[in-house]
Amino acid sequence: MNTARTPDLSSFWMPFTANRHFKHHPHLMVAGEGAYFTLHDGRRVFDCLSGLWCTPLGHGRPEITSAVSAQLAELDFAPTFQVGHPKAFELAARIARWAPNGMNRVFFSNSGSEAVDSALKIAIAYHQARGDARRVRIIGRERAYHGVGIGGISAGGIAANRRTFGALAAPFVDHLPHTYDPAQMRFSRGQPAWGAHLADALERLVALHDASTIAAVIVEPMQGSTGVIVPPVGYLERLREICTRHGILLIFDEVITGFGRLGANFAAQRLNVTPDMIVFAKAVTNGAIPLGGVIVDQRIHDALMQGPDQTIELFHGYTYSGHPVACAAGLATLEVMERDGLIARAQALSAVLEHEVHGLRDEPHVVDIRNIGLAAAIDLTPRPDAPGARGRAAFERGIEAGLLLRFTADTVAVAPPFVSTEDEVRHMIGALRTVLRRVE
Repeated sequence: MNTARTPDLSSFWMPFTANRHFKHHPHLMVAGEGAYFTLHDGRRVFDCLSGLWCTPLGHGRPEITSAVSAQLAELDFAPTFQVGHPKAFELAARIARWAPNGMNRVFFSNSGSEAVDSALKIAIAYHQARGDARRVRIIGRERAYHGVGIGGISAGGIAANRRTFGALAAPFVDHLPHTYDPAQMRFSRGQPAWGAHLADALERLVALHDASTIAAVIVEPMQGSTGVIVPPVGYLERLREICTRHGILLIFDEVITGFGRLGANFAAQRLNVTPDMIVFAKAVTNGAIPLGGVIVDQRIHDALMQGPDQTIELFHGYTYSGHPVACAAGLATLEVMERDGLIARAQALSAVLEHEVHGLRDEPHVVDIRNIGLAAAIDLTPRPDAPGARGRAAFERGIEAGLLLRFTADTVAVAPPFVSTEDEVRHMIGALRTVLRRVE
């Protein structure tokens, strides 16, 4: 048992957390190995959501540890303003090889939030470079989560974000309806058959605002943070067709789905729809070091490569864009994924997860189950007097049962590491069954 003393919890203002509740009922992770965390009291819990969707290789990977240690010893930091270092170029080239054909330019940030804002800036800069300076409007989607930057909050559709920070939102933004209709989609496996027509809402926004004012549409191929909302068959294809016809850029926010979560390098390849930009983060470094970025179609990049060659083409960037230690972690992560065939393994585990999780259909309080790739969500009936209480109760009961679950309101999400065994996935769902039976 780990007997390290409990630290002073008062100073750290925790993100997206009920701080007062946590500090009265703390759960401290003190170690991680494989698909498990170790709690402060020595108990091990299965990492049901791969950290926060970001540790598909599990914890304590020696290859990443060695790469990070070696890079710190060799070159701990180097700016990428007007100078460079080799690993940023190496990682960008490797990511480009993983991406859909033609998407071969990579701009680095430090997180998914920053990557989203970068993509939106690139979209507007692209249209300006082509003489379409009126194209400044961004179209997002209801229930979308695009991080916590001002651009991401503006394009996003998480009600709490917009309710609290709406005064800061960008002015030229509109939203598509979300694609979840439980009456049509309840207990769907993979992509629902109903709902492709929901993409036609984009035509209404084009008619309302005029296509000549719209720069880009940004969507998550699979909406993760709002509860694994899976795109209907044909929906993304229809969005792609409408965007192409009207000269609007299509951005996929693949912060969650990128690097294997749906059983392909990117959701774009799994769903056979190629956007103009892909936003990534999370799994690219297995969560070891923060890193994000935007993969851009070459024609967008080249449109900005105009004027004298000493001109800064995109007046944007971050001190830590392409940080050498983060790039070393990224190279090691992608090497392990390729060497060990882990994306194919994620695809194989997807069938196990689908079979097992839908077996929870008749458990107490369960009103819907959805899945795609190695991700699933279970909706619980809210308590009439306390919405969200059942989700939190499932989380707390999960800790007792050896599971670190992820809950949002009354939705429980699971997305286990790619290195999980079939038995571990089955045990996760079996333990979750016990949890649901204990939730009031």
